[in-house]
Amino acid sequence: MHVVLMAGGIGTRFWPRSRQKNPKQLLNLVGDKSMIRQTYERVKDLTSDDKILVITNQELLEPITQHLPELPKQNIIAEPFGKNTAPCIGLAAAIIRKRASMEEPMIVLSADHLIKETDKFQETIKTAVKHAQDSDSLVTIGITPTYPETGYGYIQRGEPLAVIGNRTIYKVKTFAEKPNLETAKLFLKSGDFLWNSGMFIWKTSTILREFAEHQPEMAEGFDQIYQAVDTDKMEDTILDVYMRIKSISIDYAVMEVAKSVSIIEAEFTWSDLGSWEAAYAISPKDKFGNAIKAENEVVIDAKNNLIYAPNKLVALIDVENLAVVETEDALLICRKDSSQRVKEVVDQLKRKKLTKYL
Repeated sequence: MHVVLMAGGIGTRFWPRSRQKNPKQLLNLVGDKSMIRQTYERVKDLTSDDKILVITNQELLEPITQHLPELPKQNIIAEPFGKNTAPCIGLAAAIIRKRASMEEPMIVLSADHLIKETDKFQETIKTAVKHAQDSDSLVTIGITPTYPETGYGYIQRGEPLAVIGNRTIYKVKTFAEKPNLETAKLFLKSGDFLWNSGMFIWKTSTILREFAEHQPEMAEGFDQIYQAVDTDKMEDTILDVYMRIKSISIDYAVMEVAKSVSIIEAEFTWSDLGSWEAAYAISPKDKFGNAIKAENEVVIDAKNNLIYAPNKLVALIDVENLAVVETEDALLICRKDSSQRVKEVVDQLKRKKLTKYL
């Protein structure tokens, strides 16, 4: 089987630590290893290094090579520019088709998600691969919601399709975009809705067939890339296709319109770590609920704060629910529950042409 790690993100939600040349997937937000390194170590026992592909951007080619020295250099592929997840996945499918076969199982993962219980993760992937091969369907992994999250998409599961071992595979009934709070509460109450994890499993032939049916112009571009893979025309062909291909997510392009889509429920802990508040939720904390990474600290009547200032003494007095993140050239201070708005800071930096902080 081939594993595809999507690693082209530019990292706006973890500013000021994440920058264009050092985005979230290269940061050690949890533990001592980068997110992409943790992802690689989670999947390396599923297949061989020559069957792990990383799709990224030109700026990150060298850093990712340093983070993943085990991978062949030709397996770290740069998109000429980002066009969302559908072109990224189609590019990977074209490469796998050329280097392996149309029937090769293909696992698509984000390089910057947090997943615990690696053994349960691997078992879920293997079960999903078997179902994808047996049913010729698109398979995704859903996460059991634990609270009415408004920042995730949801998937409603339908009737059971198969039982593999002790795991049940369900038909996908519908996809739902990020809901408002009241709708999210209804989703949670129904028990039929799972968080959309953005993890996908299918045969290479299956996803290319779905592209051909629902996105024929894109499929034509992927055919052109397939012809050029591992030739001296590969880079120019990818650039030519990307100049013309539309920017669209795999959910919109294929998943929401395909007829045979299945879902398996995760039995492992998952987070897409989409904000500093999410990072706080999974960080170790003191008895007052403070998650502090500092050279030293003094805490006086302060609770539930996230502090990142690894080279400083930090003193907290009478503050609650703050996120404070220091880097060499920038300082972020916000309420934890406003940390989703950090990308607005990045937008303003762009408008003000303060590029040295991006």
